Amino acid sequence: MKPASGENTIRPASGSGPSSAQTSSRPRSYHDEKDIQNTLQLREILREFPPFAKQYFLGIESTTATRTRLSYAYDIRTFFRYLQENNPILSQKDILTWDVSVLDQIQPTDIEEYESFLKVYTVDSSLVGASRKETYTNGEKGLKRKMSALRSFYAYYFKRQMIQTNPTLLVDMPKLHEKAIVRLDAGESAALLDLIEHGGDDLTGQKKRYYEKTRLRDLAIVTLLLGTGIRVSECVGLDVTDIDFRNNGIRIIRKGGSESIVYFGEEVEKALKDYLEERKSIIPQPGEENALFYSTQRRRMGVQAVENMVKKYARQITTTKKITPHKLRSTYGTALYQQTGDIYLVADVLGHKDVNTTRKHYAAMDDARRRSAAGAVRLRETPES
Repeated sequence: MKPASGENTIRPASGSGPSSAQTSSRPRSYHDEKDIQNTLQLREILREFPPFAKQYFLGIESTTATRTRLSYAYDIRTFFRYLQENNPILSQKDILTWDVSVLDQIQPTDIEEYESFLKVYTVDSSLVGASRKETYTNGEKGLKRKMSALRSFYAYYFKRQMIQTNPTLLVDMPKLHEKAIVRLDAGESAALLDLIEHGGDDLTGQKKRYYEKTRLRDLAIVTLLLGTGIRVSECVGLDVTDIDFRNNGIRIIRKGGSESIVYFGEEVEKALKDYLEERKSIIPQPGEENALFYSTQRRRMGVQAVENMVKKYARQITTTKKITPHKLRSTYGTALYQQTGDIYLVADVLGHKDVNTTRKHYAAMDDARRRSAAGAVRLRETPES
């Protein structure tokens, strides 16, 4: 059947059809591919849900990203499994047979016990298809995300008057304690770039060959992260056609799917051009031709690969700071705010939807500036000695 106007034909899996070519007016981007993967994965998880629960995910489809819905599905599945294992009544019923009235049977104390359970819990191997049990833990952020997912789930049915109670509203959300913002200072940033550029000068053998093979790529990635503040997911999602050297800008897809242009300076320009010159000699794997940054397997680099690379170099620069790509983003935001003092500009460049998020992140810097004003104004002249 011919796809309707505007539709793309999904590429068949290897060996599943006579051709692996994509029937589309344009190649799918990294973000398109991730959305497809997330959607297919979500459908698989929903096969384990009772029919009423699937309605929730249809209801939030227009207001959430596929990654968000997939995360919520994992979290709601954990809640269902907890109920089946710990609720005397529900343990006698198959999850697939539950109806929405199940939610009305849950009391606030049950929600509190579930929240406590989430801090440390074990999943039986029969549920995850593994040969052993898996133990999971949740810190403050993970705990709050899971409880937020549950609150959203309940709110959907309560708002539509499909249930009479919403016990999640009677339970306090987990509190997030403020943590010190970790970032590189100017000297550490310079040292990190110098290490990537010259750190392999004294290496030999296989280590030397690997270093030379990845040096310009790693330098371009870290320079780009430090010089623009983009997220690691935005970085790995870049295609080579997303770079505009005429205006020194890159086209990125933000969280939530919005498109944005981020501009870069001369240092980023040089690092990218040096890498792109080397990139010409790389023969990518089929379907990976558009990716900007390649792994040594000639495929698009993933988030985990970039995180591991940044950590590898950063450990040699500082042992007291746990540096990740997100910390490089904080480093850029700090430097930009110090140079401009414009919190709205920082929020815009970093892609924060709410400037209060940015203001909270850099509040400590504002405090330091305000403290510096304490002795700037004298009320009385100091008596001459």
